[in-house]
Amino acid sequence: MKIGIVCPYSWDVPGGVQFHIRDLAEHLIRLGHQVSVLAPADDETPLPPYVVSAGRAVPVPYNGSVARLNFGFLSAARVRRWLHDGTFDVIHIHEPTSPSLGLLACWAAQGPIVATFHTSNPRSRAMIAAYPILQPALEKISARIAVSEYARRTLVEHLGGDAVVIPNGVDVGFFDQAEPKPEWQGGTIGFIGRIDEPRKGLPVLMRALPAILAARPDARLLVAGRGDEEEAVASLPEEMRERVEFLGMVSDEDKARLLRSVDVYVAPNTGGESFGIILVEALSAGAPVLASDLDAFAQVLDQGAAGELFGNEDADALAQAAIRLLGDPARRAELSARGRAHVRRFDWSTVGADILAVYETVTDGAASVATDERTGLRARFGLARS
Repeated sequence: MKIGIVCPYSWDVPGGVQFHIRDLAEHLIRLGHQVSVLAPADDETPLPPYVVSAGRAVPVPYNGSVARLNFGFLSAARVRRWLHDGTFDVIHIHEPTSPSLGLLACWAAQGPIVATFHTSNPRSRAMIAAYPILQPALEKISARIAVSEYARRTLVEHLGGDAVVIPNGVDVGFFDQAEPKPEWQGGTIGFIGRIDEPRKGLPVLMRALPAILAARPDARLLVAGRGDEEEAVASLPEEMRERVEFLGMVSDEDKARLLRSVDVYVAPNTGGESFGIILVEALSAGAPVLASDLDAFAQVLDQGAAGELFGNEDADALAQAAIRLLGDPARRAELSARGRAHVRRFDWSTVGADILAVYETVTDGAASVATDERTGLRARFGLARS
């Protein structure tokens, strides 16, 4: 099958959607399918052979974060050229409502179109206001996927229609078989995420850390991610700052090794999460997980059976739970075993098969994807020449 996948966010800035698309593409290629991914990317970004650049992205505030998106007449022309050259059996658009390549591809294409909705935002005024613009594009979609019940709910409440829930996938074996790193073992708490993005929750963890370190003098925190390291520890007492080790951006291999090494992985995210791919990666590595009780996180952790939950933004509750887990090896071993059993449902062998079943449904008896000559970007905004 010839499959085109559209990534809305810049390929050179790591994020859950980009990782999902990368892993999906590589899983499909291993199965023998022909895959092309269209994504924003800076000119100097090294790209895998299956990725086609749609040009440089620009940073735009989106869903409580800053997303690097690609939109405009030049981008629309690149989308149409990619569609024309690809002769795809199906295209799979991610985040078709974001002002980026996904929406442009919906406008430009006709034929079998699958869309995945990642966003969970129950009060999106922007999505409601944009509905008249989005509706013609959404009507072209042959099948909809949501990565969680909460992403599905956002879709239903804001845009109508429904979607099948297929979670983000993970190569469980990659994390499970990683070798722990000795220098990252022994009383360690792990955190992976953008340091300077408040919704990832590092400030909450920093508020909890003094109590954790006072109760567990042998503990330390390992932080992987980009951002201002000095600002991150500014709230800590001077004597405790040396017990926080910043690893910067880490490779996929080192991320897996970190998750295999820590005693507790903490996900203190405060909102804007529709799934929680880092939780699935941590469970795959056998890390005992402690996470804020966001709805999406609770679902991934089987309502607390596969990992412990604490009240969102409650630093005291986080500290108490972390102290208890660090002092209870038996409980950590129990969580590790439960997490490893639970996470198998997120492996690409299952998730990939579910996505392929959707592709096969929409392509059965259908013509291949083509460009829709009626829906140029100028026409969308009333700029077509008379």
